[in-house]
Amino acid sequence: MGNALFIVWRETIEAMLVIGILHGWLAARPEARPGFPWLWGGVAAGLGLAAFLALTIMGMQSWASETALDWLQALMPLVACAMIVQMVWWMRRHGAGLKRELEAGMESAADRANWLGMALLAAVAVGREGAETVVFLYGAVGSETGARIALGGGLGFLLALAAYWLLSRGSHLFSWRAFFRVTEILLLLLGGALLVDGAEKLVGMEALPALADPLWDTSAWFDDGTRLGGLVAAFSGYRAMPSGMAYALLAAYWAFASGMVLKVKPVGRKA
Repeated sequence: MGNALFIVWRETIEAMLVIGILHGWLAARPEARPGFPWLWGGVAAGLGLAAFLALTIMGMQSWASETALDWLQALMPLVACAMIVQMVWWMRRHGAGLKRELEAGMESAADRANWLGMALLAAVAVGREGAETVVFLYGAVGSETGARIALGGGLGFLLALAAYWLLSRGSHLFSWRAFFRVTEILLLLLGGALLVDGAEKLVGMEALPALADPLWDTSAWFDDGTRLGGLVAAFSGYRAMPSGMAYALLAAYWAFASGMVLKVKPVGRKA
């Protein structure tokens, strides 16, 4: 439930930020008021795209073979991990100029009275966040019950509304910049946990060599099967009895994240 809460919380705030920028731009320009229905239509289309993806993934579980489901459950965490790294990289690269880029796209669409283009801009922005949420949730909480996922997602959405309200008021205690920096680290931790989860599943399927199994055994001191251990495992990739392959990939992941993602320079800023 904790992973679902965090994922929905983070992705909802980012989607609301995009919608808020687009809505604020339209509200400040009387001549652009006809764009409001197109904006909300684009938002609805983006949500519809995410819902379609969710239904497609859920539907696959009813007709796919057991072997295909095993592969899906092993590969989806890896796909989610890759998407997390790409998202953190993109936000580091473009986050500072996100408002400017979105407003430039809106300006261009308004100048040409291309309201369909404005709707597509909103649909892509919201659809991307929604699709990421679906993939992250499936990769991170595939073993949990639907009720726990729904509860975590609902709480995450409500917390996102509260957090967005506070951040939009320009809080001196917690700015947008601080928010994205903190959640970037949490997302990368979650990405590492997803990588370990997917790697362990592939090792169990004998699709990857174990290298060492187990690499160590710390279950007597801190078992990842306990409530606290499971929480740490879900956000860090900790395993009391990990395979050597899973932790070799985790070490490579953090080397890449530190060297290529966290040090990336924003667009327009000199290196």
